[in-house]
Amino acid sequence: MIRLTHSLVVAGWLAIALAASHAADTAPLAAVLQSAVDKHLVGGAVVLVANKERGLDLEAAGYSSLSAQTPMKADSLFWIASMSKSFTGTALMMLVDEGKLKLDDPVEKYLPEFKGQMVEEDSIERHPPRHPITVREVMDHTSGVVTPQDPAFKGKTTLQEIVEVIGKSPLHREPGTKYEYNNQGINTGGRLIEVLSGVPYADFMQQRLFTPLELKDTTFFPTEEQGARLANTAKFMADKTSLEDVGFRKQLPAALSEKLSHGQKIPEALLDNFGGGVIPDLVNHYAQPAGGLYSTAGDVGRFCQMLLNGGTWQGRRYLSAEALKQLSTNQTGDVPVNPDEGYGVGWSVKIKNNEGSDVGSYGHRGARRTAMWIDPKDDLVMVVMIQRMDMSGEQQKEFYGSVFRAMVEKFGRK
Repeated sequence: MIRLTHSLVVAGWLAIALAASHAADTAPLAAVLQSAVDKHLVGGAVVLVANKERGLDLEAAGYSSLSAQTPMKADSLFWIASMSKSFTGTALMMLVDEGKLKLDDPVEKYLPEFKGQMVEEDSIERHPPRHPITVREVMDHTSGVVTPQDPAFKGKTTLQEIVEVIGKSPLHREPGTKYEYNNQGINTGGRLIEVLSGVPYADFMQQRLFTPLELKDTTFFPTEEQGARLANTAKFMADKTSLEDVGFRKQLPAALSEKLSHGQKIPEALLDNFGGGVIPDLVNHYAQPAGGLYSTAGDVGRFCQMLLNGGTWQGRRYLSAEALKQLSTNQTGDVPVNPDEGYGVGWSVKIKNNEGSDVGSYGHRGARRTAMWIDPKDDLVMVVMIQRMDMSGEQQKEFYGSVFRAMVEKFGRK
């Protein structure tokens, strides 16, 4: 077990001072994390647990680089991918609080490129939708907008350009009739933020969330120093029993990297972990609302703690109680999501206790298996930071289940 013993230094906001009953147990999650490393479920991990008032635990295990055998540290950086959706949903609800928009407003009210949008379903003649897509529908994945794989997005490098394509493309189905997880709905929400605030999306996030919450390592554009702390993504080796670093940089010719970056310095760790696909976003300063963020366990924990505190942090209110309720409860109505979860405003919502966090908890996962849950019933924020590409469904069930159950058993309300 690689255990960081100076968590207070890297995450002072946690004020980690375990209760007397925990005093002798300085690494309460060590066994479950070590088991995950030993079973090659993860190469390394950082976990954080907090309640409304204070941090309860911050542990690092395993390696941030398997090839270099670099110990994982509490301040390691992670691509949190689709957890970005929850940050975007929270920012959007801040504008709802300010009266800038309502969830049931049609998107076309604010983005004219959506006017006249048609529905084009298989074997059904193209026709107008029964109603224009709403803000709620783009944020809960029931809008039916075009998916990111559509070739019409090729060459589009700004949020404005991307959302213009979304608005001018036909819908795949009637709005509000089916849940379809789709980045382009949340990206539309990000565009609404910048149009209604008059501030570029990335700047709004920095000014209204990251800076006031002191999220110093939450960014769409990692610096060289932050990139050096990026945890490598692990994947199965050919034997399918042990893990190795992904090494995408090996597949990226130097000449192509130079051409794509236009000479701009890209942190080497990002090229190693994401290959050339990351270069256009960084060069064009494109902050993807649905999946572009990098962060640390400490930053994600602080963000979640603000929400667990009812939308306030250190005397500053970020969301009203009503906005928080809408954000964190199922918004899809009778449209099913999956047997275990519903979907709020950029947040997954637990409707079944399948991992340890209780019904009514809300959170999100990322593409490389980072995860966060806010459990109001047990008064817990739970953050798990890993980078794993090819984790099977069974492995996810084993890993998340064991970690989150251990967190609730150790720190939940008795």
